[in-house]
Amino acid sequence: MMSFLEIGCLVLTYLLGSIPFGYILTKAKTGKNILEAGSGNVGSTNVRRVAGKKIALYTQLLDMFKGLLPVALFLYFTKFQGMETPGYFFYALALAAILGHNFSIFLKFKGGKGVNTTLGASLLLAPYSVFSAVLVYYVIKWRFKFVSLGSLCLGLTLPLVELILHRFSSTFYYLLICSLLIFLMHWKNILRLLQGNELH
Repeated sequence: MMSFLEIGCLVLTYLLGSIPFGYILTKAKTGKNILEAGSGNVGSTNVRRVAGKKIALYTQLLDMFKGLLPVALFLYFTKFQGMETPGYFFYALALAAILGHNFSIFLKFKGGKGVNTTLGASLLLAPYSVFSAVLVYYVIKWRFKFVSLGSLCLGLTLPLVELILHRFSSTFYYLLICSLLIFLMHWKNILRLLQGNELH
């Protein structure tokens, strides 16, 4: 059973993940509500369509950071400050940030698709899987020109590389959940890809 401290950390991490940087930066730059523009998504891909590459880059980095920060802080306190937590807690913390991004309490539980936040949250937990997945993403995006297809292949690569390297580890199951979330959040993109009318 989790302690009040652990529950508090999960709630704070969810709230951090819920900060809709794409919405905030696009509104500040263009005055537009990104939920009503482009694909209606607050992620960096739609930000690029609505507010340009520079704002999209800021959004991407901040979305990664809000996944990375809570995991990095907790790893620091457990490894160097002697804090004791259940072995699964790092994964729960990472998922809290991802779910906050995907279902933001500040946007009536709407949000992004979680790719950048997943990469940030997973970087310290599975660095080889993350770097491999990013490489696959760029290759697929370069070859087929669809960000969504690259993101889906990234989602497949994360648990696959972990499975190859470490078999059925706890990290594999965590990344499998991340992969399923990525596919869930991309279901409309999958339909558009199959119909041949996906946005670039």
